[in-house]
Amino acid sequence: MTVAVVNLERGNLQSVAWALERLNVAVAVTRDPQEVARARGVVLPGVGHYAAAADELARTGMDEAIWSRVGVVPVLGICLGLQLLFESSEEGGRGLGVLPGTVERLDVGSAPLPHMGWNQVQPTAAAGLLAEVGAGEAYFCHAFAVRPRDGLLASAVTEYQRPFVSAVQKGLVAGVQFHPERSGAYGRRVLEAFSRQVARCSR
Repeated sequence: MTVAVVNLERGNLQSVAWALERLNVAVAVTRDPQEVARARGVVLPGVGHYAAAADELARTGMDEAIWSRVGVVPVLGICLGLQLLFESSEEGGRGLGVLPGTVERLDVGSAPLPHMGWNQVQPTAAAGLLAEVGAGEAYFCHAFAVRPRDGLLASAVTEYQRPFVSAVQKGLVAGVQFHPERSGAYGRRVLEAFSRQVARCSR
């Protein structure tokens, strides 16, 4: 089973790949839409500007390739990759629209942005992928967060001055605002849960 890590040349691509490889997952870091369309799992990582990343998805045909796997194999968005699963962002640009909702700047008053460092992830009743993982400390680096139109999509929340959605789930589509590849034992458990899901779907 090969998991495609979508290469938008933004973010910790190799760190994500290495974290999965340490779990004995076969990984292809790729810019080839056909490779994504054949994959048994898809990871969409990213750090940076929403509109630029959304444009890159459309320019390379990765948007259609990812859509071809939605509902077929597990798809995991990480940080900006989570945000790109939604329809649009206050930063501009149109996302994949896999999940209904928008991306908005964190409302944190006088607290510093970006929200950077370790913080608590608290799964909700609709925990999905995180049901196997539970609560824990994860590493964040972001100034925007998703606002799903359907509150049932939220699978975890985190508090930074105010609560924000830190993970989502809809069927085989999941996303986390934190960086599991930088989140130690907790992040490893998240990626283990994802790899188990890939293995189940590959049988």
